[in-house]
Amino acid sequence: MTDQPTATQPPTDPGAYTADVLCRLMLDRNRATIRVQKLAFALPKLERIVTAALELSNSQGFQATSLRDLSAASGVSMGGMYAYFDGKTTLLRMILSEVTAAVTAVLGHPPAHVAADPRAHLEWLIDSHLRLTETMLPWFVFAFMEAKSFPAAERRQAVDSEVRTEGYFAEVIARGMASGHFRPDTSALLPALVKPLLQEWYVKRAKYRRRGVGIDDYIATVQAMVLASCLPVETGQGVQPAGAQHNPVAG
Repeated sequence: MTDQPTATQPPTDPGAYTADVLCRLMLDRNRATIRVQKLAFALPKLERIVTAALELSNSQGFQATSLRDLSAASGVSMGGMYAYFDGKTTLLRMILSEVTAAVTAVLGHPPAHVAADPRAHLEWLIDSHLRLTETMLPWFVFAFMEAKSFPAAERRQAVDSEVRTEGYFAEVIARGMASGHFRPDTSALLPALVKPLLQEWYVKRAKYRRRGVGIDDYIATVQAMVLASCLPVETGQGVQPAGAQHNPVAG
């Protein structure tokens, strides 16, 4: 009798994406092709394989990593690895799929009170994305650093994921402009320009570590920069939505 992994709902909490959770999701998503059916055996081996793949990618590049390298680093035999995937490209696709699914699950489900306020929603998107990349740091670094050498289909997968992320920001900014929360002349390029600010955190972590910059400070700085590009001009009483009435206090 088999012990197949039960369907796992992707978390909406960016802090929930541990290696264990991600590999459970990966097993569930690929249950039709992964031949190891007993979760107690499948999960720890898959986690070792994926962890080794991410570490080898960081140290020598995924393209330069052979399946023998991966077998030696993970302690899983060549035959054992073939029970999970039929080659490096399939493993690559599996990893990318979890990165994309995590972004979709987290950014696509804002709390109702956040979604009702474009400014709060924009701040929440920045906060949630950066905290997700903090939790899934090796996965996002892998997707970013290896993108240039992906096969065509996987490169398209990575591009589509980036476009989807940009779309979350574009929708909120457009809604904020329509409601008067954001300036009507907010640049159409702003959603595209947010992405490099988000990538900066996980790609150049060492730089910020040396400067003593923590994630909370980085989030606050990015939020301030983005909001400064779209909020109405500040008045003596602070930022007001476009068209809002403001009565300055004398003195």
